[in-house]
Amino acid sequence: MTMKAEPIFRLRLGTRRSALAMAQSGMVARDLEAQHPGLDVELVPIVTTGDVVTGDLARFGGKGLFTKELESGLLDGTLDLAVHSLKDLPVTLPDGLAVAAHPLRNDCRDVLVSEDAEDLDGLPEGAIVLTGALRRRAQILMRRPDLRVEAIRGNVDTRLRKWRELGVPGGVILAGAGLNRLALEHLPIHPLDPEIVVPAPGQGTLALEVRAGGMAANLCSALNDPDTARAAQAERRVVAAFGGDCTLPLAAWARPEGTDGQIRLTGLLTTPDGLQAARGEAVAATPQEAADACVAAMRANGADEVMARIRAS
Repeated sequence: MTMKAEPIFRLRLGTRRSALAMAQSGMVARDLEAQHPGLDVELVPIVTTGDVVTGDLARFGGKGLFTKELESGLLDGTLDLAVHSLKDLPVTLPDGLAVAAHPLRNDCRDVLVSEDAEDLDGLPEGAIVLTGALRRRAQILMRRPDLRVEAIRGNVDTRLRKWRELGVPGGVILAGAGLNRLALEHLPIHPLDPEIVVPAPGQGTLALEVRAGGMAANLCSALNDPDTARAAQAERRVVAAFGGDCTLPLAAWARPEGTDGQIRLTGLLTTPDGLQAARGEAVAATPQEAADACVAAMRANGADEVMARIRAS
């Protein structure tokens, strides 16, 4: 009988327990093992504060609630690696931690899951649209102020169940990348034009967080996709420019422009009701230059006034 060889290295990969988080982490584990023969990656499921808190996340500290326990495990050495959806990862990391890699980005678009229409414009007047994001709510209302946008939280299965239970025309807005990674292509999925509903910063992108300078950092770097990493840098610099709060109704979408390595970046900051918005766009050679020019364009179009109204409300 052939005995399985003992692994040369073992990494403990921390992950949230949701089906999507487990799918994403399992994908990263398999890719790491394929890149490094002899490596064994063990998934360590962890319940984060964000998984158990109900209501408005901003009242309890924002989306960092989804990463706190995972980062504690990295810092105390019980974990070697954590896989996050980049849009859930705060811009400022704890001292001693770093993002070692951004694998190739999946679909960055939001999608409408609906049996009643193929886009927002096709929904009947007064239809109900479910979403858990202020950014999505605001952009839906900018496009269709007649729609009823209702807040929803929970994992993908919970959101889909609540959509099925609606019993009236409407749909639910989700991230296309999550549905792809869960292989839910059988649903009535309708991708939304990212020029109309601008994606969240980092949507569709994973972040592999590690202790800075450790063995895991070197191993994970093999999965880094340069274009994805550049887009992540540009989008997160926009977030940082407006206070680093990933619960803001803020969108940022970076993509390669042409064949000479330039980046096109679109940013959009809105009030939650969609009545006031500031949009900007820039093309530049580096993520930093693209972000700085985009933020300048947003401010020229009233972003500071939008921020003042958000804070006042």
